Amino acid sequence: MDGEQQRHHDGWYVDERCTNCDVARQLAPGLIGEAGGRSVVLRQPRDEDETRQFHAAAHACPTRSVRPPGRVLDAAQDPFPLPLDDTVQLCGHNSPHTAGANSYLLHRPDGTTMMVDTPRWSARLAARYEALGPVTDVLLTHRDHAAHGRRYADRFGARLWIHEGDLDAAPDADRVLRGTSATPVADGVVAVPLPGHTRGSVLYLADERYCFSGDSFYWCRTTSDIEVADSVTWYSIEELAASLTRTVAHLRFEWLLPGHGDRRHLPTHDMAERLHRLAERTRALRPRPVDFTAHRW
Repeated sequence: MDGEQQRHHDGWYVDERCTNCDVARQLAPGLIGEAGGRSVVLRQPRDEDETRQFHAAAHACPTRSVRPPGRVLDAAQDPFPLPLDDTVQLCGHNSPHTAGANSYLLHRPDGTTMMVDTPRWSARLAARYEALGPVTDVLLTHRDHAAHGRRYADRFGARLWIHEGDLDAAPDADRVLRGTSATPVADGVVAVPLPGHTRGSVLYLADERYCFSGDSFYWCRTTSDIEVADSVTWYSIEELAASLTRTVAHLRFEWLLPGHGDRRHLPTHDMAERLHRLAERTRALRPRPVDFTAHRW
């Protein structure tokens, strides 16, 4: 048995399939880090809480690259959907067909649920999610996260939402958002078009507490601030700057819940101040070639 195989049997490890999507590092901070353009195990767990963090990272990883001692994941240790508070849960089981994007369940006061973007498709997972309450809507933030939207919507009997700018990624959507005006989705939930990352990028705001930002902006651990992914902007960084300038004064939330990048919970006034500064910084950016390796997590 060579040294690499020995380590695999002795403890947790990250295999060579890792795509550096950052999901594992979000769920096991301080235990899994980044080196050489991929995730690596920094140290082994020391207690039950740290072991749970490893299991969360493993069951969310889109390439199933986070492996336990003995290599076999224990389904009984799957923590998903994982509550972030009493209203939002992280779906886990990120899909390689959405570049490993995070997805969420948003629970409503009437006992129903909305899904924001989607995890990997699985009938078993769908049953688990719908057992928490009828899923009425699947809200797609943009084209990159549309892969499993129709399948989940059909399973749930839910409406599938997307913006007209990205409609070719979900041409059979049930609800098509148009223009740049905010559109009510349901009581307390509003869609805010924010073209820039893609032509049809959308934010979903709920209860003036939650912002599901897709890939429009995210919490960056490198800068400890809200940032745009200017190195991975498919449509127009100038359009994203214009979108932010147009909308930041109207965006009120405490929870930043992106597709890629980290999550953050801060007071509303703090988020608002950071968004205004983000709009200013984004106006100073200029187009650059798409470069995943330049992204700051």
